Amino acid sequence: MKLNNLAGRIGAWAAANPKDAIFGWIAFVAIAVALGAHFGTKAMPQRASTIGESARADKVLSRVGLRTPAEEAVLVQITRLNTPTETLYKAVRDATNRLQGIDDVRKLRSPIDKKNPDLMAWDLRSALITFRVRGNPDKAAKRMGPVLAAIAKVQQRHPLVYVAEFGKASSDHALEKSIGNDFKRAEISTVPMTIAILLIAFGAAMAAGLPVALAFSGVLATLGLAGIASHLFPMAGDAKSVILLVGMAVGIDYSLFYIRREREERAQGRSLREALLRTSATSGHTVLISGLTVLIAMSGMFFSGSQIFTSFAVGTMIMVGVAILGSITVLPAMLSLLGDRVNKGRIPFLHRADAGVREPSAWGWVLDRVLRRPGLSASLAAAFLVALSLPALQLHTQFPGFSDLPPSLGFQKTHDRIQTAFGTADYVGEQTPAVVAVHARYIKAQRVHDAIAAMQRLALATGQMTPPTDVRLDSKKTTASVSIMLKGNGNDSQSKRALATLRNKVIPATVGKVPGVTADVTGSTAATVDFNHTMTRHMPMVFGFALVLVFLLLLITFRSIVVPIKAVVLNLLSVSAAYGVLVLVFQHTWAEGIIGFRSNGAIVSWLPMFLFVILFGISMDYHVFILTRIKELVDRGMDTDVAVAEGIKKSASVVTSAAAVMVGVFAIFAMLNVLEMKQMGIGLGAAILIDATIIRAVLLPATMKLLGEWNWYFPSWLEWIPRIRTEGTMPPAETPVPGSV
Repeated sequence: MKLNNLAGRIGAWAAANPKDAIFGWIAFVAIAVALGAHFGTKAMPQRASTIGESARADKVLSRVGLRTPAEEAVLVQITRLNTPTETLYKAVRDATNRLQGIDDVRKLRSPIDKKNPDLMAWDLRSALITFRVRGNPDKAAKRMGPVLAAIAKVQQRHPLVYVAEFGKASSDHALEKSIGNDFKRAEISTVPMTIAILLIAFGAAMAAGLPVALAFSGVLATLGLAGIASHLFPMAGDAKSVILLVGMAVGIDYSLFYIRREREERAQGRSLREALLRTSATSGHTVLISGLTVLIAMSGMFFSGSQIFTSFAVGTMIMVGVAILGSITVLPAMLSLLGDRVNKGRIPFLHRADAGVREPSAWGWVLDRVLRRPGLSASLAAAFLVALSLPALQLHTQFPGFSDLPPSLGFQKTHDRIQTAFGTADYVGEQTPAVVAVHARYIKAQRVHDAIAAMQRLALATGQMTPPTDVRLDSKKTTASVSIMLKGNGNDSQSKRALATLRNKVIPATVGKVPGVTADVTGSTAATVDFNHTMTRHMPMVFGFALVLVFLLLLITFRSIVVPIKAVVLNLLSVSAAYGVLVLVFQHTWAEGIIGFRSNGAIVSWLPMFLFVILFGISMDYHVFILTRIKELVDRGMDTDVAVAEGIKKSASVVTSAAAVMVGVFAIFAMLNVLEMKQMGIGLGAAILIDATIIRAVLLPATMKLLGEWNWYFPSWLEWIPRIRTEGTMPPAETPVPGSV
């Protein structure tokens, strides 16, 4: 057999030199982990997540040390009717004394001080202690340990009152710890769940454990390499979870493609060496093409205009590259070394000689009926997906706030208590103010000073902004930070209208008229608006880049203009349906008690674009895998209608197993505490489930049946394109094809 592709040659070398390939992989993983530990991971600073005008303002304020300090508050509240007020005062004095002894606490305001009547509730049953955290607000969370420990001691000493911390720094501190625990829980849960699914698929412990071990080692190597890369592209907070999710998904997918084909070749009576050579030239090549489509989709995130997406792109692309490398090198080496021992640990009632090769009867039953009435099947499936996609027209995005924190952290409870007792939580960080960064040659010049004062007066006169306003100057007197409270909760339409008024009317009419003065607005509302605007502007570029390059790759690979058009349309259908599911679940309240979240009526801002590139890339795995099997049969002379049925049936077991693993992994993320992870898990899981069932079992075969030989239409004016074999060159006579004519 002639091996005429790269994957075939690499697989042949690995199968002939298994120990070299295996020890090379172990060394690669060990070195990557060691280097990652040595250099550490550079986290993305909070200001790097902003885009546009808010990013410019953050940069100006950061350069002169005028970033808005982290604001914190301690709620002390009587919770029992017969508790005397003096108990509240004792707890307040205790908390105040402890906080004053902590070096990082600045500008503490006590409700006992007569200068701060706004910090004591009208019924004298709730009190707030407010303070600022010293230093860079991006690093404030790391300095909250002593503060939280002190407040915990106050709660222990005064059990008759409720004592709790509230603010961005303390919530970030708790959230980082929660994310770390979630990540560990996901790691622990993912492996046994995946092994259980693969045990059912292969019926043997060794065969089931091999893909998991390879995928997990790939994740470890990627985390090390991503840590090194973070010094060039700082790592976003959710990047590690994304790497684990993508790594386990694509790593196991590729292993399943490979092992399934090797078993099929062995089941046809071929020797171990011959089976591995043919598998390397067929499924190995499929892994390369599938991996390339995923890499193309992921690379689209570089055009997003956001450092968050750049971080995701770097991490996921490294992960996919590592998964491809492992699948075409160490996997054939392990299969060569193990031989028939890959079936060790056979599970009673699960193991069969054709485990992982047999065609699931359910798929055959569905496929037979779809191909019997392809027009009706395609119409019903398309109508269902379009209906499921319609809610996506109402998709609304925003950055998460305090109310979106995991309920288990307790901040929602404290937030609700403050809202009930005081009617607002604006001044303790629930809604950070709009901050205008005013830069001039000399900020105290009379004309600049008067313009800033006029801006404050006009902002309040609009009725859309409220006091207090605050002005801070840098030491060189070139920059002023002007804080102005916006009405609303920071994410609603009222706050966004107020921001638009500030930017488009108030500033141009005041400081905007002074020559040589610049004024940019930042803050949580501004950051969300700017991020959403940037995503809207860049999304066509990201989508277009991925769609065009994947179209060209499939055009060249399959030498058909119909196949790539259909692949793009089907994958867009599954993505839009996933968007619809996200809106139905997270922008409404019916699922809150089921998966443990509180709806804010929105999807996290970065998720729609991220879901597109991830889903488009991963779902192409199935498409390429199935189409290569169909095309292989067609190239051997089989009629297209028969090849569609045979190819999909032959691919059914691996697609079912791969989809089950992916949906299982994504379901684990849907059960984590952080809202973003829940939304990502539900979105990805729903899309993969839709893709592996409705798309691959109904729409794909139905449309291929309807198109017949037109599936392979290739215009004559494109004949200049180089010819690439999708499955290697293999003599047809060597493997009789069932049903061929």
